[in-house]
Amino acid sequence: MAAGARGARPGAAVTALLAAWLALALGPAAAAASRPSQAGSPGEQRGRVQVLSAANWSLVLQGQWMVQFYAPWCPACQQIEAAWENFAKESDHLDITVGKVDVTQEPGLSGRFFVTTLPTIYHAMDGVFRRYRGSRTSEDLQGYILERKWEAVEPVAGWKSPSSIMMHGMAGLFHFSGWIRQIHSYFTGTLGIHVWGSYAIFILSTLLIGLILGLILVLIADCLCPSKPRYREEASVELIEKENAELTAVEEVEEDEELSANELEEAVEEKKDISDGEDGAKSSEEANSSEDGSEEEDSAVDEGSGTEETEDICEQHPTDSETQSSVRQRKSQVADNGL
Repeated sequence: MAAGARGARPGAAVTALLAAWLALALGPAAAAASRPSQAGSPGEQRGRVQVLSAANWSLVLQGQWMVQFYAPWCPACQQIEAAWENFAKESDHLDITVGKVDVTQEPGLSGRFFVTTLPTIYHAMDGVFRRYRGSRTSEDLQGYILERKWEAVEPVAGWKSPSSIMMHGMAGLFHFSGWIRQIHSYFTGTLGIHVWGSYAIFILSTLLIGLILGLILVLIADCLCPSKPRYREEASVELIEKENAELTAVEEVEEDEELSANELEEAVEEKKDISDGEDGAKSSEEANSSEDGSEEEDSAVDEGSGTEETEDICEQHPTDSETQSSVRQRKSQVADNGL
């Protein structure tokens, strides 16, 4: 018996996984099949209140409407249910259509109207929507229509209008969240999977879907922006090699210039040393020549002084002879005078 039970468990697990994949594939159809039947259907009149759904909500874009968004579990919605029914009974002479939307059954439609509080009431006139924020009694609702109070209310902005592209996306997001909730209820209720098991299935599904979407995006990116052809890669390699060769050539030229600069410096230093040696030799020769010149000048000076002395002596000798001659002349004159 124990072996039979152990053998039955894998089969039950496989059955549960297959049912999970079928639920993910069928989605809304399986969830709709598991729903309890509701009283009435979309579009059916219940005491002159028209039930709206994602299939027939576009009726609101024509004519004048008052639409209530409610939930069966909402206490405030339950309180105004009778007033809403009475208001619908007077819709014939008010020239208006009264509708309602169950947000638990129509999450996409509640997202399209961006319903965040319950109950929420909208007035629509030929596709122009206004949020009703007044009293929720039947008399006040009728006065809102008869006195045309809705004309003083600012309409919903175009980008938030239920027929706008943005609210189409919002409706899809709300519908997707409701679909996930229904699948989770199907796993835990119908299949009897534990809550954490359902969370694990959703986590694995999310990872798998993310991986598939990532691969799809990579393929799309490769198609839109293909990689460079091989010849371009070869050309780029050749260009890089050419640049490297140019760089090496430039480096060699710089090294040669440095070497030539060093050689020039050495040659200049050698010339400087040679010129310094020549200058020293010249200076020594000039010193020697200056010494010789000074000696020659000294000898010349000595010679000049000797000649001057001889000239003085020569000059002195004539003076002595002159004096002697003058003395002789005087003596002869005196002798003559004595005679």
